[in-house]
Amino acid sequence: MELYMIRRRSIWGNEEELAATNEKSVQVGQDMGTRLRWIRSYAVTEDDGRIGSVCFYEADGPEAIQEHASRIGAPSEEIRAVRGAAVKQPDPQPVQYG
Repeated sequence: MELYMIRRRSIWGNEEELAATNEKSVQVGQDMGTRLRWIRSYAVTEDDGRIGSVCFYEADGPEAIQEHASRIGAPSEEIRAVRGAAVKQPDPQPVQYG
């Protein structure tokens, strides 16, 4: 498995839509077994005011990420292999949905 960054732009109109997709993403990820593992995501405010995301997944290839995206209804516009990371500070406290 390799680490990938996925960019989704302006997918969600509000926090409830985002939370519903997150819930579905967990289930689909479990269904896909060892082919894909969700590491983390950052929700971002897009220029149009909608919500997008930057996500990190381990996967056995881009095809697994595309399948996951299709099954959760959140297309992946950009899929890039991660070359490395430089973590300077821990992530801030995650946002809790629901």
